[in-house]
Amino acid sequence: MQPMIVIMNFSYAIGGGLITLVFMYFGYKWLDLLTPFDTGEELSKGNRAVGQVVGSIFIGIGVAIGLVIGLGLN
Repeated sequence: MQPMIVIMNFSYAIGGGLITLVFMYFGYKWLDLLTPFDTGEELSKGNRAVGQVVGSIFIGIGVAIGLVIGLGLN
């Protein structure tokens, strides 16, 4: 394998991970703005429904960005 290809794939993976974290952060903030309650406060109270919604947002964004990154590596 050529070292340049390995370095490029590694940089795509690192960059994609950072982009995914940024999108997850903004997705959480967007949910917090759209709901009439404070999401962080509800999570600290142990509201499982809010936790499932937040977890689903994180999983959805992670899968979507992961597919984009994976297709970009080919």
